[in-house]
Amino acid sequence: MKRNNFASKYLASTAIGLSMAFAIPSVSSAEEFVSIGTGGVTGVYYPTGGAICRLVNKNRKQHGIRCSAESTGGSIYNINTIRAGELEFGVAQSDWQFHAYNGTSKFEDAGKFEDLRAVFSVHPEPVTVIASDSSGVNNITDLKGKRLNIGNPGSGTRGTWEVLEEALGWERSDLKLAAEMKSSETGAAVCDGKIDAYFWLVGHPSALTQESLATCDAHLVNVTGPEIDKLIAENDYYRSATIPAGMYNNEADIQTFGVCNFCDQCEGVCGCGIYRG
Repeated sequence: MKRNNFASKYLASTAIGLSMAFAIPSVSSAEEFVSIGTGGVTGVYYPTGGAICRLVNKNRKQHGIRCSAESTGGSIYNINTIRAGELEFGVAQSDWQFHAYNGTSKFEDAGKFEDLRAVFSVHPEPVTVIASDSSGVNNITDLKGKRLNIGNPGSGTRGTWEVLEEALGWERSDLKLAAEMKSSETGAAVCDGKIDAYFWLVGHPSALTQESLATCDAHLVNVTGPEIDKLIAENDYYRSATIPAGMYNNEADIQTFGVCNFCDQCEGVCGCGIYRG
């Protein structure tokens, strides 16, 4: 119960943050529609976007803005779609926000997106690995030779796995199977024995994580080692993170690393007037 209350309070405070970000200089005579790109429906992005929009819409008669949350492929998709002018806002991981702004990594071909703006921070998002008890996986380094879901193309999870893969010195062929399922499919796949583990970045507590661990014999996996330490030390957008003991079925703290995610927009695209104090 306490965990659910914490999650509700976090989403509420996030929603208040965006509602206060909208300037309300006068009552608008015509409604303006804005969309927030989120992620899969089983993750935290989607309910976060929904909570933000509910609070914004509550006062739409004052500011003339109607907000809707859209389920999308995740961080990289959201940034690209904001850049294309098809979304006003999107939730994105701090690492992919950094790369988009600087035109590096997956955004090298598109070039710098210097009009990208972070409106506010949403929540921390640790790298989270769930493995079946029969897999023999207790740390991320044990995934070599296993069947792993690495995330759907266009998601921040998929992009971060590719960064990790390089940091560990692995090739894709080092995995027995590199599945590309959406997050909503992964829990059942572990429990049905179709994959040994799944990898994603998610805020905690997470409904999908809880469901996976409660449905079958599975556990959380540590993400540690010298390669991970080096990755954190060399990139300011990564931070060490802990999933506390007792949050799920874990008797001990789970050590990992992660990012923060932000609600982003493109400078000048949305005419709704974001207040920057």
